[in-house]
Amino acid sequence: MHTTNPDTRLLLFTKAPRPGMVKTRLVPLLGEAGAAALHARLTEHALAMARAAAIGPVELHCAPDCDDPFLRRCADGYGALLVPQAQGDLGARMGIAFQQALARSRYVILIGTDCPGLTANHLRAARIALATGADAVFIPTEDGGYALVGLAGHDGRVFADIAWGENYVMNQTRERLSELGWRWRELETLWDIDRPEDYERLLKLKLLDRVPAPYLDTPAETGS
Repeated sequence: MHTTNPDTRLLLFTKAPRPGMVKTRLVPLLGEAGAAALHARLTEHALAMARAAAIGPVELHCAPDCDDPFLRRCADGYGALLVPQAQGDLGARMGIAFQQALARSRYVILIGTDCPGLTANHLRAARIALATGADAVFIPTEDGGYALVGLAGHDGRVFADIAWGENYVMNQTRERLSELGWRWRELETLWDIDRPEDYERLLKLKLLDRVPAPYLDTPAETGS
């Protein structure tokens, strides 16, 4: 894979697309298999976008491990290195991932798979922000979290004691960065796909192809 900025490393956090274990808030709408299929499609979309950005080597950080056949195929197909996620909450896992990656690269950008509106241009803009003096860069999301975080240095306090999953994650992070005296940039706010209304938005905007159809749990007909 051709990369234009070997000083930058891109990390993609994802889970194995196992029915009942991913996109659980969409299970009533899509069924367990459909929710897992959507998660898999989002993972492929994020990997394709990461490769198109060409900002540096791509690492696919997997949970619960790297043994899932789908994730192995993704790594092979998109030229990504498979890396197991560490133990602990999201903050602990991201902190360890950044610490290890920043030992090998000057700038590190981390994304997930839940933001279909994230583009290669966003990744390039994040890399430019770090290269032009920002200690950190973020893409906030409408639900109060963030879809991208990039760092030019490691400090475990950035991710420690954050209320992950709540609607004030980005606000807590801003407070933490201010306490540390860090300079950070925020790019445009995007949105995650997590709830049924997000799925409807995804369909309307046509950001993905091969989107699973809503699940219809129709009782079998019985004879008269």
